[in-house]
Amino acid sequence: MASSQVPAARNTLKILSLLSAIDVPVSASRIRAELDLPRSTTYHLLAELTDAGFVVHLPENQTYGLGLAAYAMAQAYSKQQPLVRLATRPLEQAAALVGGSGHLSRLAGSEIVYLHEVRAPGALSLITDVGVRLQAARTASGRIMLAHLPELEARAAFSASSSAGTLREFQELLRLSRGRGWAEETEEVSRGQCSVAVAVHDHLDRPAAALAVTFPTAKGGSQERASLVAVLRDAAARISRTMYGE
Repeated sequence: MASSQVPAARNTLKILSLLSAIDVPVSASRIRAELDLPRSTTYHLLAELTDAGFVVHLPENQTYGLGLAAYAMAQAYSKQQPLVRLATRPLEQAAALVGGSGHLSRLAGSEIVYLHEVRAPGALSLITDVGVRLQAARTASGRIMLAHLPELEARAAFSASSSAGTLREFQELLRLSRGRGWAEETEEVSRGQCSVAVAVHDHLDRPAAALAVTFPTAKGGSQERASLVAVLRDAAARISRTMYGE
C-alpha cells in the first residue's frame, strides 16, 4: 500500500522522528509548524501517542517529548544489534557446513521474529527474512526457546499455534530438546528442509534468542547435525558470556 493512502500513520512517524531529533520537549504549535500539519490532526495524533505511552505531555509548559514506550523500543533495538553482530560470523560458518541458511531469532509472544539471516553460496531463499514471524511451536528456534521457559508460557504458545499433535507430545518434545540442548524440525516450515537450533541464555537463564541453521534434508545426517550443533552451541555460549556475563 502506498504511503499516501495512510496519512495518519505517516504523520505519526513524522511526529516521533521530530521528537527524537530534538533534545527538549516542544510545543504542539512547533510540531505543527515543523511538519506542516493541520491543528486538529496534530492534537489528535499527540493524544493517541500520549495514551499509548510513546509521547509524554508536560502540562506545566504545554510541551511534548518522547515517552517510555519509545525509549523501550530504542532499548530493544540497542540490544538486538549487538546480538546480530556477534551471531553473524558463527552463523555463516555453521551454514557453510551444510550449504544452508543461518538465522538469529527471538521470541515475541507465541511467535518468533527473525532478526538476521545469512545464506551459504547456493542455499535456497526461504521465508525466514528479517522481520518475518512464525509460530514458535512449529520451528526449531521456537522450540528450543520454549523448552527453557516455565511450563505455562510454553503451553500458551502451543495453544496459540496450529501444530499437529497433542500438548503431551509437544511437552515431551520440549523435554527432549531441553535435555540435549538443541531442537529440530523437519519439513514443518519448508518442504525438503530441516533445521536445528540452540538457545542463547540471558543472565536470568531465560532464552534471549536462538541460533539456527536450515538445510536440505538430504544433508541432515547424524554427523552433519552433530557438527552443526557443536558450532551453534559454542557460539551461543560465547554470545551469552559477552552479552550477559554468562
